[in-house]
Amino acid sequence: MMIRPRLIPLRTSLVRGYAAAAPASLQRDARASAGLSPLAQAAAEEVTAKWRGTSALGGKTKNYIGGEFVESKAEKWLEVRDPASQTIVNYVPETTEAEFKAAVDAASQAFKTWSTTSIMRRQRVMFELQHLIRQHSQDIAKSIVLEQGKTFADAQGDVGRGLQVVETATAITSTLLGDKLEVASDMDTYSRRLPLGVTAAITPFNFPAMIVLWSAALATVTGNTLIVKPSERDPGATMIIAELCERAGLPPGVFNVVHGSAPTVNRICDDPAIKAISFVGGDKAGKHIYDRATPLGKRVQANLGAKNHAVIMPDANKNLTLNAVAGAAFGAAGQRCMALSVAVFVGTAREWIPDLIERAKALKVSGGFEEHTDIGPVISHQAKERIEGLIASVEEEGGKILLDGRGVKVPEYPHGNFVGPTVVEAVTTMKAYQNEIFGPVLTIVSADTLDDAIEIINANRYGNGASIFTNSGATARKFETLAEPGQIGINVAVPVPLPMFNWSGNKGSFKGDIPFYGKSGLDFYTARKTTTALWPAADAVGNRIH
Repeated sequence: MMIRPRLIPLRTSLVRGYAAAAPASLQRDARASAGLSPLAQAAAEEVTAKWRGTSALGGKTKNYIGGEFVESKAEKWLEVRDPASQTIVNYVPETTEAEFKAAVDAASQAFKTWSTTSIMRRQRVMFELQHLIRQHSQDIAKSIVLEQGKTFADAQGDVGRGLQVVETATAITSTLLGDKLEVASDMDTYSRRLPLGVTAAITPFNFPAMIVLWSAALATVTGNTLIVKPSERDPGATMIIAELCERAGLPPGVFNVVHGSAPTVNRICDDPAIKAISFVGGDKAGKHIYDRATPLGKRVQANLGAKNHAVIMPDANKNLTLNAVAGAAFGAAGQRCMALSVAVFVGTAREWIPDLIERAKALKVSGGFEEHTDIGPVISHQAKERIEGLIASVEEEGGKILLDGRGVKVPEYPHGNFVGPTVVEAVTTMKAYQNEIFGPVLTIVSADTLDDAIEIINANRYGNGASIFTNSGATARKFETLAEPGQIGINVAVPVPLPMFNWSGNKGSFKGDIPFYGKSGLDFYTARKTTTALWPAADAVGNRIH
């Protein structure tokens, strides 16, 4: 008798963000976009007019099921607010159980034909999708700025990094090659990769285009079908990508989008038709998904939290180092899993800290569409409160706040979720060091030697990335060999590998056996089948009779 594993209720935030149910009065408010800035208003009007599945003027986000944009019959709707002004830009449905089931059914039916579609045809879809994303990247970026708050330049980078995965997927006719070997006389063994079936992606608010495209490209080009549950904080980019997938030639049901929070996530974990789940987000949600789905036989890859360190050696190129550290720590308002959150200054390199603070002070904090903005708002008021609470804890625990970004004023956006660039000095036992802050906060830790710095990094529970800045090849090589995180940078502050390689975070930053994209991404979305065949030459029809 099969024993069904106990299902664990999800009570935690799904990703690093917070969603609120929309009061009925706000759902009926036709003036929902009245508070947008002129630049944001123009972008909202353009996005709303051009794309079928999303709205940036206070309308409703649709599901995308079986090749159709469908308005949900949900009773509960979640607000999506412009983080710079608190203006409601759209409402996201808590997708109903029936709607979710319809998406699974559509994906299951589509798999029967898509899985047998020629690899050349699937490759052509990727070529066309690549072209369409490039053509419409500015619209995707505008939607990201409106819903997530990134600067327009950061949002374009978000789209660009996702596009790189699509570009890599166009090489599928080479990367999906199997193996064949004659193992005995007239006997051959050959292996090939086959798609799994219906797959799912649960994506975070901080990269609403890039991470969706990780799965949209690799899951479908390998012959799977896909159900995406984007973050309820910023679904617009996913809805535009869905329409582009349709235009590129993905048949109905191959790519589907459902929305919501914990109930939708739990349905993805529990549905027996879904064979694999890709997740990026916070620790608690990732652990919940992994623990709930894997006992049911599902394949899961889950990227979780991070605490990325950079070691600054006294012999490093000072200008390169400080510019790189400032960009990696404060870019995207610190809301990225590869953000540089800890700088370990070794020995006399501490003398550079005042210069780093001056660079941070020079960064412009404002709305994402404003010219020359370096740091936009964080995703929500709750996120801002949490970040400011962790900053305050530094002094409470005996550390120093060297540059305080709390209470930063942006006159054009008085209601925005802004936190200015912040630099704190702490020790490794403090909350600001122990927790992923996910904001524009750099924690400075001191070390006497390189060995001390490596020990600090290796003692941390996370393992996404670590970098070193030095002009010594021997120093860099020692660091690369001994530092435990899975992604190492040498004079590179954000060592994210390009998609021809694979994501390789480890330790507490990853749960699962097979990482994202690259060769391992193909492994995640396929199963190997090996055949051994014996065809004796003596049995061939038409042999010459001797």
